[in-house]
Amino acid sequence: MNVVTSDDSIGVVPTHPLSKHFIVIGYRDGAFSTIPNKFFRNWLDEEATDGVFHIGRCSVLGVGSVARYDGHAQKLVIGKNVAGGMGLKFILNAQHETKTISTTMFSIYGNGLTNAMMPQYADTVIHNDVWIGDEAVFLGGSVIESGCVIGARSLIPPNFRSEPYGIYAGSPARLVRFRFSEKVRERLLDLAWWDMSLQWIKDNNDAFVVDLTADEGRALEVLGELQRAKAAELATVREQSQQTL
Repeated sequence: MNVVTSDDSIGVVPTHPLSKHFIVIGYRDGAFSTIPNKFFRNWLDEEATDGVFHIGRCSVLGVGSVARYDGHAQKLVIGKNVAGGMGLKFILNAQHETKTISTTMFSIYGNGLTNAMMPQYADTVIHNDVWIGDEAVFLGGSVIESGCVIGARSLIPPNFRSEPYGIYAGSPARLVRFRFSEKVRERLLDLAWWDMSLQWIKDNNDAFVVDLTADEGRALEVLGELQRAKAAELATVREQSQQTL
């Protein structure tokens, strides 16, 4: 399996306290991400070896979660700061052709039997800062935008498209409500705080515990302060980079 992550990764950390249950990927600033053991499976429930998996920093997928890969065409992308519950299922393909006489995969019986090629879903993408409840199921080609909440045991249908910061639940999943007002959602997406280091989050930690639903004006003030803090941090990083050249 081709596993990809952020450039600041230091690789797998086999001595991490969570390494009994997860593949733990470490990052230079002390952040880590987790991939459950036996996560990559094929249709025989064996270890899948083909396909691409991307996981961002500070993302964790719960014990018992699996991603079904049936070949190299499948790609699952998990963004940054994704909090995944236990027993998640990502069914990346497993389609049968429905436009022919039968959906049966006759080719598995041999004897020269053939069937139409299986359709392929597009990439399955979970963006940043998404919280996923236990036992949610994602069918191929679904895209979950940043800031969403996916309810436990929800079924995300194929080729599903969410809106940022929506709360979705049910089978099939439907929008229940948005987490924040439209102006706050726009400001959060512009801030993209998940691109910053753990140290920056620590330096600005007070802002992360403010209730952004209580007072829109105050929420926008807080996010404006964070935006300025982010700009200052990035300017400092650029200056330090130029000094080392």
